Amino acid sequence: MKVRDVMTKSPAFATPETSLRDVAKLMEENDCGAIPVMEGGATGRAVGVVTDRDITIRTVAHGKNPFEMRAGDVMTGPPVTIQADKGIDDAAELMGQKQVRRLLVIDGLGQCCGIVSQADIAQNAAKRETAKMVQEVSEPVSVR
Repeated sequence: MKVRDVMTKSPAFATPETSLRDVAKLMEENDCGAIPVMEGGATGRAVGVVTDRDITIRTVAHGKNPFEMRAGDVMTGPPVTIQADKGIDDAAELMGQKQVRRLLVIDGLGQCCGIVSQADIAQNAAKRETAKMVQEVSEPVSVR
């Protein structure tokens, strides 16, 4: 099974200039916890991802006002990407290596065409591969 078969196609996106309030609205409207950040809009280059955790940790936890901040202020980048034609086992392995729960999916031109989550993989991969991915993604990392 390929990544393109399980990914969310054409995900909502933000630009680095999008307000965090608008990013949060996109998360609510699309029932998701991560929004790709695209430089130059939908056909632009993926430069990062904003997660609900990014908003919480990089604003509220540091006493910053999220209503005065933009996606580019809190995004994690560069994003971890995978080609749409790769297998879901490849995606699971990459998630484990990079300790991420989501990958941006890129097409042959390098443009973001989807997003694949740990849940997408868990629902479609073999149980052994899923368990390995969850264990690797959940490994504690040193504090930066």
